Amino acid sequence: MYDDFSALGVKIIAVGWDDPSATSPWVESQSYQYEVWTDQERTLSLYYGAATNSSFVVDRVTRILDSNGTLILEYNDIGFGISAHPAEVLEDCRLLFAD
Repeated sequence: MYDDFSALGVKIIAVGWDDPSATSPWVESQSYQYEVWTDQERTLSLYYGAATNSSFVVDRVTRILDSNGTLILEYNDIGFGISAHPAEVLEDCRLLFAD
């Protein structure tokens, strides 16, 4: 599915709070094709509504930005049952970005 997103010019970036020393081995073991960023200061998490100042864990959310960085679509409260979510996001990206 990563190739389908790439064909639309969509770049996938995951963001988490863990230290890079903990995240890197896990990312490598999963063979992710996309970047995984560390947000230990919680700047992105707070800005995009994935956490509050009192949060103990980051919420699973998806944000779609255009090429200018403008937020154009958001999915909240994805939770851990995300199996259908990538297909939903891909379909929406096709509507937004396909020629």
